[in-house]
Amino acid sequence: MTDTADIGPEDFDPTDTTPTPAGWMTSEEIAAARAQLPIVYVDAIPVRVDDSGDVVAVGLLLRVNAEGQMTRALVSGRVMYHERIRDALLRHIEKDLGSVALPQIPASPQPFTVAEYFPTPGITPFHDPRQHAVSLAYVVPVTGDCQPQQHSLDLAWLTPEEACEDTVMVEMHGGQGALLRQAMAHVGRLG
Repeated sequence: MTDTADIGPEDFDPTDTTPTPAGWMTSEEIAAARAQLPIVYVDAIPVRVDDSGDVVAVGLLLRVNAEGQMTRALVSGRVMYHERIRDALLRHIEKDLGSVALPQIPASPQPFTVAEYFPTPGITPFHDPRQHAVSLAYVVPVTGDCQPQQHSLDLAWLTPEEACEDTVMVEMHGGQGALLRQAMAHVGRLG
């Protein structure tokens, strides 16, 4: 999970009197929920594919974390109340890659894995100090023009082999590097 994965009303100006959008929780409500319940997320690995459907490139976001470190990240975020998984995937891809990314969500989206992020390190390879989160992870081909959005500084397209190199893995936090390697193994690009 990325620190900017679930931008919501809690991240905006507290003096703003605009009503909370439908489906969003206030900062107090999300903190209470995170302290008591697992939160459902989606992780998306944006890819480019060739004419035969083989993955030829992986899109990784470049961000600055709360400690001021440059990190690589996947597209990630919460599933809202009363939101279909496919709609959450589309919303987060658009939020992170722009409105013309043109993601190709299959008619029946099936995750390649389920990642459990725990606030306690070491239970699984996935760690999020804020919460216990259950994330459905997808490899999503995108065909449009992708541009980094929100808090991302850049979007780099790497070959699957480059994306899985140790030098890139150390730039990914919370287990997202392990998730990326699982994704590339799932699509046959990592032995």
